[in-house]
Amino acid sequence: MKERHTKTLTTFSEEQNKKKLDNVLLKARKEVEINGNGTSGYVVKSGPNKGMILGHFSQKYNNNW
Repeated sequence: MKERHTKTLTTFSEEQNKKKLDNVLLKARKEVEINGNGTSGYVVKSGPNKGMILGHFSQKYNNNW
């Protein structure tokens, strides 16, 4: 009876291992803090330009009816 379910069990096990690995990799990446402290750009955290804000994003809205 075990031979009958071998393929199903191995594919399930492989899928579970892949999900665990994906989850670990997702949690390990570092996110960039955008819109932190009210800015709409990226704040340089280290180096000679520390504290400098890069890449402001702005949208112009036309609210005239």
